[in-house]
Amino acid sequence: MVDEGTRRTLSGIPLLKTKAGPREKELWVQRLKEEYQTLIKYVQNNKASDLDWFRLESNKEGTKWFGKCWYMHNLHKYEFDVEFDIPVTYPTTAPEIALPELDGKTAKMYRGGKICLTDHFKPLWARNVPKFGIAHAMALGLAPWLAVEIPDLIEKGVISYKEKGETSG
Repeated sequence: MVDEGTRRTLSGIPLLKTKAGPREKELWVQRLKEEYQTLIKYVQNNKASDLDWFRLESNKEGTKWFGKCWYMHNLHKYEFDVEFDIPVTYPTTAPEIALPELDGKTAKMYRGGKICLTDHFKPLWARNVPKFGIAHAMALGLAPWLAVEIPDLIEKGVISYKEKGETSG
């Protein structure tokens, strides 16, 4: 079951309609427009709730995404680069979100810093194609992963707080 906080987050993220990936040129433009609108709405909701935690941008084609995400722990901000490519079979296949600087620092990660979403997120994504998009991957994939893994990595001393200008890895 989905907890109340997740349900509230999800209710504020619009669902997408266009089932198209990068190979379907005209339809992909429509899908990408929906992705941006959904991401903008999700970020606006986060800011309104004082829960702002990431910035994303993409290449011109909308196939490569990159930016920053951060996690607050004991009043310290831990910031990480985030990146992912849109799979050619998108939206049937969810994007694999990576935090490259954490590569090899947790068992819940694959080579290249790709976070493990297999058990919990991917079945949910599969049941919601084409309605879920990038904002949903961030909200239901990366956000819970950060909430579980970052405090654990801090507690184990694998990552430590750095003053602004230094990296967290």
